[in-house]
Amino acid sequence: MNGFFKGKVYGTAMVGGRGQLVIPASLRKDLSIKAGDRLMIFAKIDRKMISIMREKDFSNFLQKASKIISKLENKVSKED
Repeated sequence: MNGFFKGKVYGTAMVGGRGQLVIPASLRKDLSIKAGDRLMIFAKIDRKMISIMREKDFSNFLQKASKIISKLENKVSKED
C-alpha cells in the first residue's frame, strides 16, 4: 500500500439497520474508547474513507495547535 496505510488491521465491523457501527473490542481497548465517549467522524469522500477520533483527543489537538499558531503569529508580527 506504499504508505497509504501504516496501521494495524482490527478486522471488520458491520453497520446495523439503524446505521450503528460496532468498533472491535481490541481497537476500543487500544484507543481507550469507553461506553459513552463521544467520537469525531471524518471522511475523505473521494477515497471512500472514514476516520474516527475521540472528541477529547481532537479537542486537545486543537488546543495545542492553537497555542503553536499563536506563537507563530507573535513571531511573525515581531519581525514586521
